Amino acid sequence: MIIGIPAEIKTAEKRVAMSPANVQSLSDKGVKVLFQTNAGDAAGYPDALYTAAGATISTDRAEIFAQADIILQVQSFGSNNENSEADLASLRSGQLVIGMMDPLASPQAAQAVAEKGATAIALELVPRISRAQSMDVLSSMATLAGYKAVLMGASAAPRIFPMLMTAAGTLQPARVLIMGVGVAGLQACATAKRLGAVVEAYDVRPAAREQIISVGAKPVELDLDTGESEGAGGYAKAQGEDFLKRQRELMTAVVAEQDIIITTAAIPGAKSPILVTEDMVKAMKPGSVIVDLAAERGGNCDLTEQGKTVVAHGVTILGPENVPSELAYHASQMYGKNMQTLLELILDEEGNLNLDFNDEIVAGTVVAHKGEIPHPHMRKLLGLPELKAPESKLEPETEAQGE
Repeated sequence: MIIGIPAEIKTAEKRVAMSPANVQSLSDKGVKVLFQTNAGDAAGYPDALYTAAGATISTDRAEIFAQADIILQVQSFGSNNENSEADLASLRSGQLVIGMMDPLASPQAAQAVAEKGATAIALELVPRISRAQSMDVLSSMATLAGYKAVLMGASAAPRIFPMLMTAAGTLQPARVLIMGVGVAGLQACATAKRLGAVVEAYDVRPAAREQIISVGAKPVELDLDTGESEGAGGYAKAQGEDFLKRQRELMTAVVAEQDIIITTAAIPGAKSPILVTEDMVKAMKPGSVIVDLAAERGGNCDLTEQGKTVVAHGVTILGPENVPSELAYHASQMYGKNMQTLLELILDEEGNLNLDFNDEIVAGTVVAHKGEIPHPHMRKLLGLPELKAPESKLEPETEAQGE
């Protein structure tokens, strides 16, 4: 078995699919790893560390695709739509590609892989079950995004977070509101609290109240019917416009009191819901900051511009892209461990590939296989008829996973 790890080619992507420690675990099992030279440099992992871990360094990307049985990537087909044509052309029948593929927004990428006769595993579709937690790249990356968002907000704000008593007077603590309390939101709450801010958090799911309190934040409670707000796997369900309109009305007064707002409500494959309208921005204090972690999906704020920082009505609005990549060292470490655990599931003791479609993790993540699209939800997105093959007997988890 040969595993190939090519360098990431999407613009500004600094992560690498595996850290040297992850590669060492494969080498210890007799798996050969081909690693593209300098692929780990941006994350702080030089080639020498991979060589010491047993990898073979290659300067030829095409050679890696030609020789590897399995290709590991961070942003693979679908997730990287800007310059992955050559990689797609290099795929061969029977080859397996594992990475993030944004499958719900870019199902055509899975179809393109299937047409090459290759197999694709989209890591965003790892089901939210106990034994799959160590494979959950969305949670890993969201943890880092929530942490980094607070630092970005603190850097952009004209005030400090903690209360400070000085000879020049007492400085009042910053008020921070986290909107959307999934993995990213909870980490943002905890980070802002550690920095000394007065932290409040809001999530449409009633179950989030205890989680908010557990990280030292105060839950914001609105007069809304949220009984149907939670979907399978604990993720928030998309809400209707009437609900969102009422939510915005009630949140206006809450938002007006804040110094920093961090929004995290991203829905894979769909536009992010608007949580902060322009009228709400107008009601905020001059010098306030909004960090919109949902910017890549259109943003939770009316005025967010993807990849840009804008100032409107005296409020600074950050629309960052690919936040986990800014913490590439630890992001690669976490991503690599997720990848390593998945490989332990699909490789047998001899290092041979064994895709068991009766396993709900396999069934839930394989989006292309033997010329077909075995994933039921992906087939619906592509307008394909229901597949009656054995691989589709077990329906995988298809609930959209958010931050």
